[in-house]
Amino acid sequence: MRNKLTMKVWMMMAMLTFTLLGKAQQPIYKEPGQPVERRVTDLMGRMTLEEKVAQMCQYVGPGHIRETQKRFKGQKIAKGDDANGFYPNLSVNQLLELTEKGLVGSFLHVVTAKESNDLQKLAMKSRLQIPLLIGIDAIHGNALVSGATVYPTPIGQAASFHPELVERISREAALEVRATGAHWTFTPNIDVARDARWGRVGETFGEDPYLVTRMGVATIKGFQGKDCQGTEVALACAKHLIAGSEPSNGTNAAPMDVSERTLREVYLPPYKAAVEEANVFTLMAAHNELNGIPCHADRWMMTDIMRGEYGFNGFIVSDWMDVDRIHDLHHAAPTLKDAFYETIDAGLDMRMHGPDFLEKVVELVKEGKLSEAQIDRACSKILEAKFRLGLFENPFVSLEKTAQTLSNKEHLQSALEMAEESIVLLKNENNLLPLDFSDYKNILVTGPNANNHTILGDWTLQQPDANVVTILDGIREIAGSAKVNYYDYGDDVRQNSMDKVNEAAAIAKKSDLAIVVVGENPLRYQKSKTCGENIDRMGLDLLGTQNQLVQKIHETGVPTIVVLVGGRPLSVNWIAQNVQALVQAWEPGSLGGRALANILAGKVNPSAKLPISIPRHSGQIQMIYNHKPSQYFHKYIDGPSTPLYPFGFGLSYTRFAYSSLKLSHTRISDKDSFTASIELTNVGDREGTEVVQLYIRDIYSSATRPVKELKDFARVTLKPGEKKTVTFTVTPDKLAYWNRNMQYGVEKGEFEILIGSSSQDKDLKKVKMEVL
Repeated sequence: MRNKLTMKVWMMMAMLTFTLLGKAQQPIYKEPGQPVERRVTDLMGRMTLEEKVAQMCQYVGPGHIRETQKRFKGQKIAKGDDANGFYPNLSVNQLLELTEKGLVGSFLHVVTAKESNDLQKLAMKSRLQIPLLIGIDAIHGNALVSGATVYPTPIGQAASFHPELVERISREAALEVRATGAHWTFTPNIDVARDARWGRVGETFGEDPYLVTRMGVATIKGFQGKDCQGTEVALACAKHLIAGSEPSNGTNAAPMDVSERTLREVYLPPYKAAVEEANVFTLMAAHNELNGIPCHADRWMMTDIMRGEYGFNGFIVSDWMDVDRIHDLHHAAPTLKDAFYETIDAGLDMRMHGPDFLEKVVELVKEGKLSEAQIDRACSKILEAKFRLGLFENPFVSLEKTAQTLSNKEHLQSALEMAEESIVLLKNENNLLPLDFSDYKNILVTGPNANNHTILGDWTLQQPDANVVTILDGIREIAGSAKVNYYDYGDDVRQNSMDKVNEAAAIAKKSDLAIVVVGENPLRYQKSKTCGENIDRMGLDLLGTQNQLVQKIHETGVPTIVVLVGGRPLSVNWIAQNVQALVQAWEPGSLGGRALANILAGKVNPSAKLPISIPRHSGQIQMIYNHKPSQYFHKYIDGPSTPLYPFGFGLSYTRFAYSSLKLSHTRISDKDSFTASIELTNVGDREGTEVVQLYIRDIYSSATRPVKELKDFARVTLKPGEKKTVTFTVTPDKLAYWNRNMQYGVEKGEFEILIGSSSQDKDLKKVKMEVL
């Protein structure tokens, strides 16, 4: 007993001495004034192998685990469930103990500042007091957090063709991410979406590599700032490596087989720019296999191209449980341990998510299969991120700051502007729009998406009703509640009640205007969801009785406006042919109802353009504007081979005329730049903004080229009668491609320069030039 007491006193004295010495002489890694590189080196010199590998380990937050356990009440989670996470062989208390020991590097699905602070307090009890890196899916605002500003989803952002505004809302989203205790967002999704059946289209910036690139770069710069340093920036994550956005059967994580040419021409350009231009700090591998290799074991993509060719200097994280799926889904590794080896050896740095990884990876190093240098590479970049973000000095967040930052006035104004610029006017027969609401006494508003939160989109958890202006709310704000008669059709877009259809039509007969809001349900917390991650479809028609609802109302003769809400293009052929006005609202966010009402009333003149073609039928897929010349050599026999609405299309309440397309040079060398200019005139009677689009076609080439490719665009605002010359600079990289020998450069020959209002030939002015 005496010896134990003596030992206890000695340990207390030793701890006191260590504390006093620490105050007198801090380790270099704890000195804020030291260069980040030196701090990383110092800290890693003090770490054990286990502590280094621990930095590569990410877990879902304890709060998320408790919610999952409560939801499933002991039942087994379905295999492949990508929304819920818990660990059958690791209790919450054991996870907290690991955190306290410094054996957890990162968490995700931590959605409150309080939980973040609680976890950081545990990390501060560890031997080296390394703070946690907390990631969250802030895809369009920090929308998994209650009370956050919910901006339009990326497909709507892309429809704005306004990278500067995208950068601004990303900067604001970074502030909300940091204010809630997270530091890292799993966005942007720079997949090039070429299959509308795929449920994640709404999470992307559409079908065009150039537009996706510009929007992706803007998002990254908004989140990371100039140098990805400080307490007001967040790490961005370019995802998903690669080509999962054109799956073989339209379903998420299905196999992809594609040539290196198509990878380099279509899927890789956004990543190249994300790394070289925007200096993105993290990348995420894809669920799918590519050409027979699971993307999480693809050394060529992660190491050879991203690090070797592009110079990526951050770290790569796995997607949800996909390291394990090398073994249990793709069957490309006989054991989990083999899967862990393959992914790290290929270039992965952090595993999302779960136990067992640390122990098995340490074994692999001790067995000599993995080198400690590979672990050091991963660990050093993760630690660098934590130093850059100021987490060693500021691991905690002020709850007062949280309240001041979420949904503040400035952020809500940006959300409204983004929503107004994201909504595409597709049809406006006889100029039904804009509406003068004083002309109408009885306005019917109905449809499954008229008065609910589906406007928020995927990657959103439940938000306070007070923070969301539904479409019904927005119309009532402008028209006045007395004029608006709402028929509650129900929220389920799949419901098949003809009684409800007939009831709505009966009300329409007594109305002088009908606004019908249809589409899809992207809300991941509802069982009736029909789009979003892992919610893929065979067809693209409206589900349930939505089409019948529109038809019956239209048959009454009442002027009818149809509003589409959802993240993917839908094949609304009958509606497009028959109703007077059609609006693609996408998922416009928390103030989406107000934005839509402002457009319907003409307070805002629509300017958005389609970032993705709208097919007439799922059987047309792939339906893209930048197809190869032979794609429609033979036409379909049972319908048109053209899209319902093409990429780049969108109407305005004014009209724009294009004239006098000119080139500064019509003959150049392969190293020269030139300018292309066109006169744009507002020939309508109200101010409007036009998205002027520049396309290029390589007329003859050694390897086949698309019929046209977007290479630049500009938003131009003109008053009635105003004229402006719009000029684009065409640099050699806009003419270059991968030739027959897979060499990148400009080939000699003729090119066509096309400028206009959409990708349709009839909307474009054309002129030829020659490379000598």
